[in-house]
Amino acid sequence: MWERPGLSKRDRSLITVATLVALYRTNELPFHLACARENGISKDELAELFTHLAFYAGWPCAMTAVNIAMEVLAETE
Repeated sequence: MWERPGLSKRDRSLITVATLVALYRTNELPFHLACARENGISKDELAELFTHLAFYAGWPCAMTAVNIAMEVLAETE
């Protein structure tokens, strides 16, 4: 799936993180957040993604993602 043409790994990472957050699938989120950073998604872009998702997927989903992201980013820096 990740090697298919049409979408970059970066785009696929953004889509995957957004989907996991919206569906409240937090178990896989740390892994995919780390992959997103490796695929070129910045911390600022993740913050914008979570802000956007807060309005469409709900604040609890977005805030849980923010907390998980803060842990993941602290470990990878």
